[in-house]
Amino acid sequence: MSEVVMPRLSDTMEEGELAKWLKNEGDTITKGDILAEIETDKATMDLEAFESGVLEKHLVEAGTVVPIGTPVAMIGDGSAKSEAPKKESPKKASAKKDEPQTDDEPAAEEPSVEKSPAEKSPEAEDQPEAEDPLVEKSPEAASRNQPEANAKAEPSPEPASTESADDSSRPRMSPLARKIAKDHGLDPAAITGSGPQGRVVRADVEAAIADEPSQNQPSQNQPSQNSPSASASAVNVAAPLTGKDEVVAVNRIRKVAAKRLTESQAVPHFFLTSIVSMEKLLAFRVDVNESLESQGIKVSVNDLFVRAAAVTLRQHPEANSSWGDDALVRRGNVNVGIAVATDSGLLVPVIRNADQKDLAAISRETVALAAKARDGKLSPDEMSGGTFSVSNLGMFGIDQFTAMINPPEAGILAVGATNPVPMLRDGELVEVPKLKITLTVDHRVMDGAVAAGFLRDLVENLEKPLRLIL
Repeated sequence: MSEVVMPRLSDTMEEGELAKWLKNEGDTITKGDILAEIETDKATMDLEAFESGVLEKHLVEAGTVVPIGTPVAMIGDGSAKSEAPKKESPKKASAKKDEPQTDDEPAAEEPSVEKSPAEKSPEAEDQPEAEDPLVEKSPEAASRNQPEANAKAEPSPEPASTESADDSSRPRMSPLARKIAKDHGLDPAAITGSGPQGRVVRADVEAAIADEPSQNQPSQNQPSQNSPSASASAVNVAAPLTGKDEVVAVNRIRKVAAKRLTESQAVPHFFLTSIVSMEKLLAFRVDVNESLESQGIKVSVNDLFVRAAAVTLRQHPEANSSWGDDALVRRGNVNVGIAVATDSGLLVPVIRNADQKDLAAISRETVALAAKARDGKLSPDEMSGGTFSVSNLGMFGIDQFTAMINPPEAGILAVGATNPVPMLRDGELVEVPKLKITLTVDHRVMDGAVAAGFLRDLVENLEKPLRLIL
């Protein structure tokens, strides 16, 4: 019997989510079969079987995030006996106890908790429960946490608590109440518990959902948010979620994109903007598309900018570089990334050796990569190795913007919309189509003069488009 492990499917992948099992336990597997779908930091990809046999066991459930190299399934000859059910973790096991436990109570302490008969039914969740000898209660806490009918009872001294400081700082909640609060995006600390020992129970959470503004009112045991002693966390609770709000979970692609863009902010950036006259380039595009019409190819404005960037990078190898700790790395290939917006987030597939490809090849490859990006079918190789990127928001009517560098690349070009601009020509006022481009530069790799020289030549190549086919 052999293990199937979570593979490394991209250069930046550290873990993957096993999104969906495509083969069930007991299925006969042939080498090359797709066992499951894995959501990586860049796309949803296939987990392939590298040997034949019988899928004896799933070691992880669908939806589990697994570090690379971790076993996720077992493949054998089908003779393995059924194994005993997996031992539940203390957290899951405690949720099935008659006594509603808080998530932060150690499993080892459960035998010490006495249960009352009322706690054995779901309806009894809010009833007073037997006193927990392992939980320390101050007189103030005792009077606060008991129901109103017992609020005047005199508290008795309790043994010292064995809970850690971190555990005792978390609000006591039944597992069901905690789940409902999490599903509705409520802060447990903002909900006043009415259950035994101040425990937050289902009714408390449901009341908070129905009347969320009441959560903003300071209780008698909490300082007013207007008082000097009000904490920052209390102020943050001042605007709770309402019934009209929606909490949208993000996928791993967007999470990793957020992480990488945050890292990008650590790169010392500067920006250069130029205006490109599009008159000749647009006329050139018309001629090119007429010549490629029989092949069913239509070159876009973005294809022209990718080709122009590649040609200019070949002329300026210092711009086709990256920062490598204490040295500069001059890249041997010119690989241009194209920013593609998808429902899952921004992806940047790469056109390799773009300086060696004509406009027809760039157009075909761009269309294919963009389609695969939107379908989540890009391979790691198609999204790695970029040396420069192009981001175009001109089709959305954006006149000018600045794009964020995709490390370890040293530059990215932001392309705006083409607009008619009035100008004098031979004494007459005419309209000339122009657009703005902005170059974002890693200052560690290029100084201002070097980057300005690259941008100047890029504009010249665009305004003299015959250079793009030479």
